[in-house]
Amino acid sequence: MSSEEASAPTKTDTDNDGMSWWYRWICKLGAVLGGLSSAMMGIWNCVTVHPLNIVAGVWMVMAACVLFLIEVPFCCQFVEFANVLASRADKLRPLHKAMLYCGMALFPIFISMTLTTLFGNAITFATGVLYGLSSLGKKGDAVTYARLQHQKQTDEDKAAAAPTDDPVP
Repeated sequence: MSSEEASAPTKTDTDNDGMSWWYRWICKLGAVLGGLSSAMMGIWNCVTVHPLNIVAGVWMVMAACVLFLIEVPFCCQFVEFANVLASRADKLRPLHKAMLYCGMALFPIFISMTLTTLFGNAITFATGVLYGLSSLGKKGDAVTYARLQHQKQTDEDKAAAAPTDDPVP
């Protein structure tokens, strides 16, 4: 192995997921804002006498902690397993993160449909949607799309012009 090969940086799985750097930062910012709103509204939701609202509020606070552990582990330096959890979460595909975030956001809404649960989980759900959109991949360029359309049209013309062996009665 040459010295150039040894010194060449290796790409991780996060580089191959098709997300640009600015989109990755938007998703992280959305997760942090979603965690903040979920935590604040979850605490506000716990100030009640209805047990389902309390359960939804506790779920929202726990979801905020999970968001912080996954997206910004440096905020949780006192938790020993934060870096391990964050490194595993970085290896997840964007679709899996989208399902996790949307599921964490929808569960308290199903438990207790109030304004605090809706507003508290809206940003977390939007972050899940952003990760879901990134799992679709990059948009194709116009030249490739035009070439595919031309090839499809040519194939249809050939199929229509092909003689059939069936005699006409």
